Amino acid sequence: MSKSTSPEAHELEQVNTTQGNKINDLAEQAAADEHQLSVKDAIRRYPKAIAWSILVSTAIIMEGYDIVLISSFFGLPSFTKKYGSFLNDTSGYQITAAWQAGLSNGTSIGTFFGSMLNGYFVFKFGYRKTLLGSLCLIVAFIFIPFFAPSLPVLLLGQILCGIPWGVFATMAPAYASEVCPMALRAYLTVYVNLCWAFGQLVAAGVLSGFSGVTSEWAYRIPFAIQWAWPIPLFIILFFAPESPYYHVRRGEIEKAEMSVRRLTSANYQHLATQSVALMIHTNELEKEINAGTSYLDCFRGIDLRRTEIVCMAFLAQPFCGSAMGGTPTYFFLQAGLPTSISFKMSVGGLGLASVGTLISWKLLHVFGRRTLYVVGLAGLTAVLWIVGFVSVGAGKSQGGFYAQAAMMLVWLPVYYLTVGPICYAIIGEIPSTRLRNKSISLARSAYYIGQIICNVVNPYMLNPTEGDWKGKTGFVWGGCAFAFFLWSWFRLPESSGRTFEELDLLFAQKVSARKFSKTEVNPYAQNSQVTVNEKTRE
Repeated sequence: MSKSTSPEAHELEQVNTTQGNKINDLAEQAAADEHQLSVKDAIRRYPKAIAWSILVSTAIIMEGYDIVLISSFFGLPSFTKKYGSFLNDTSGYQITAAWQAGLSNGTSIGTFFGSMLNGYFVFKFGYRKTLLGSLCLIVAFIFIPFFAPSLPVLLLGQILCGIPWGVFATMAPAYASEVCPMALRAYLTVYVNLCWAFGQLVAAGVLSGFSGVTSEWAYRIPFAIQWAWPIPLFIILFFAPESPYYHVRRGEIEKAEMSVRRLTSANYQHLATQSVALMIHTNELEKEINAGTSYLDCFRGIDLRRTEIVCMAFLAQPFCGSAMGGTPTYFFLQAGLPTSISFKMSVGGLGLASVGTLISWKLLHVFGRRTLYVVGLAGLTAVLWIVGFVSVGAGKSQGGFYAQAAMMLVWLPVYYLTVGPICYAIIGEIPSTRLRNKSISLARSAYYIGQIICNVVNPYMLNPTEGDWKGKTGFVWGGCAFAFFLWSWFRLPESSGRTFEELDLLFAQKVSARKFSKTEVNPYAQNSQVTVNEKTRE
């Protein structure tokens, strides 16, 4: 001790050191427990966390519902007669390519701003308050498309509705990854995609039921059904616990412990302190690596690489054929199938999508994130190019119509087994805990920018008033999927089985993407030294 140091200061330093050592010991115990915790034990220990995560993610159903809704309306006779213009006896009434792009992009523009605002509001007010406020907004905004007398008013409604949908889409995976243990993290972040698929399935079913209705209620009632979600969700989620990580970042340790206890079953309440200790240790480690919490910090130091990964992983979704396969009704119609069959095939295809997401839970456990994502992009590339070749060789025959439709039905389960759901596990795990909300907001915003581009380009390729390419559009999206396949092969790391602090150290040590799964890290090495061993993990 130096002469200038008082006895009181020295005593305080010893107390702080003792407390720090205690937190480290508890955190190390919690990290070891995370690795040993099986899925069954995690379900037994954290049933409340599972329930709250599922309920928060349920808000995503509304966005999935609307994406199919507005795109499918372009093939709904009563809608096109109300808002479109007469083309000819063969094509009938059509919404022009410009307005198709505008309406589809209206939602994307709104969700873009909603996702960026979510990163700010969650950091300032927390998940719960931000979510409840967004649910109130969506109830009000649905009135605009429901009563829209013209396309400009409908566009305004889509933009405004998109703002709270953007909040839901970015909040759900972040909340799931923060309230659930490592054993359940992937399952509950991927559940977000199941909600998306379920929303699309509901929309396809509703539209199939109203496809024969010739009055304005064929599209007004589907709009009105959107009120079925936010009101009951608001009542239930009013009682939702805040993320304990949010409290830790604000230094509210007692509140963090209370949140953990609310997320844990009665028999495991005594483990709340060590769970919070792990959060504190992770937070302090990330502050040493990069203390910032702004959007700009996502592009600094090692967080730049993490931002690249989450943004590219999400950006791949619209560019790997979602504009064709994600909302297939309009493609089926332009490929030459009758209206009633097109809507029914969409219901069947989106049903396969929901089943695919459920199966992906098992595949995640067996193969991990990286393998499924890379293989999925390769499969989507192949499917889209086959559609293109069929269109070239037999594009005007009935057999060719059904062959293209069949391949797009194959596209749906391939997408929803791999790229669709696995993306949510990746974006929930790769960001640092201090920048998670903002990183996911940036990733989702990158997705919306990509979606806007695809929604502008796709109608001009498919629409009979423009390119009229039909299935040959598959060549374009297949090429894009192949480009993302190459990126993922070289840049996408495996995050399965890693605690957040282990991922922090892997990125800090600049471990290459293909060595992530074979590298050992020890966040609790003596003298704060990081241990990195490049050998196969057991």
